[in-house]
Amino acid sequence: MPTIAVGGASGKIGGATLSALLAHNLVPASSIIALTSSRPGSSTFDALAAKAPGLRVRHADFEDAASFEKALEGVDRFFLVSTPHVELDFDRRVEVEDGSGKWEWQEVPDGQGRERHHRVAIDAAARAGVSRIYYTSLAFAFDRAAKRGKHASKAGVMRAHLRTEAYLARQRAAGVFGSATAVREGLYAESWPLYLGEFAADGGGRDAERTEVPIAGDGTACWTAIADLGVANALVLAAPGGEFDDRTFYLSTRAGNTNGGGNAKTVSEIGALVGKARGKEIKVKVVGRAEHERYYVEERGLDAAAVRWWVGTYEALEEGECEVDDGTLEGLLGRVGMKPTRVEEVIGKMVKRV
Repeated sequence: MPTIAVGGASGKIGGATLSALLAHNLVPASSIIALTSSRPGSSTFDALAAKAPGLRVRHADFEDAASFEKALEGVDRFFLVSTPHVELDFDRRVEVEDGSGKWEWQEVPDGQGRERHHRVAIDAAARAGVSRIYYTSLAFAFDRAAKRGKHASKAGVMRAHLRTEAYLARQRAAGVFGSATAVREGLYAESWPLYLGEFAADGGGRDAERTEVPIAGDGTACWTAIADLGVANALVLAAPGGEFDDRTFYLSTRAGNTNGGGNAKTVSEIGALVGKARGKEIKVKVVGRAEHERYYVEERGLDAAAVRWWVGTYEALEEGECEVDDGTLEGLLGRVGMKPTRVEEVIGKMVKRV
């Protein structure tokens, strides 16, 4: 029985994967190690330890390579969940070197974005002797856009994932790991507030009377419930050796769990569903990149670097990068008698009427 380490076990995708491993009895709890940046004695650490008898919990911090290496001792399969520190990816404002006092935005160099954290974990896994590594990438199909003359994802959020995939591939080619798998997780259905300009899920606060949401562009995504991703990830981790080795695949599908239901929705359609669940119509207005950045920085008070990093996501949507219909997710869920959760269900649970 392989020993499986689940990164980010107290977070969303890591937590869902850990819960699915336990709930579906895919491997004994004693064969699972839950990794967390929280330290022993903290409420988070203790809560993880209480999830199941025999479950081991270890501290692993992206800023402490030694902690990761120690946490991965004796591990056969490592589920590497991407770091939540998205601020590492933000373009930097630097002064132009002409004495004018002007400044410009520069892309964070390769190795200094979120991929820096991921490389810490990958290198630690190599030193600890991990055989198989699984990385949680994201379902932006930049390679499909490439067939239309596009050569990289339009989305800033995908940049660190691509860099990490490339680094992992180089390590695998060098024989560091027995196999390296990139799991391109479908866009979280629960992340719709981000695509609707940080709209409050409960419709409260500054969003209480907000009925129009300006965005840089519109496009279709296949929205995927985090719980479904957790089950699929767990089944991948527990699968017999070889089935998912050295693969890059998507956990993304158009399908919903009812006839006629589908999870391929545009951002404007998501806005309509949120409005319906909220009992108050929400209109989505496409305003272009420049106006999007101005509005969310000047009128909504969001960080300029964060808005700049995020705004390319809408261009990716318009390119069709997120309309990924892959049968892998449905096939995996079917193994435990499940079907993909409808995005409407996710939105309904998140939205509270005001």
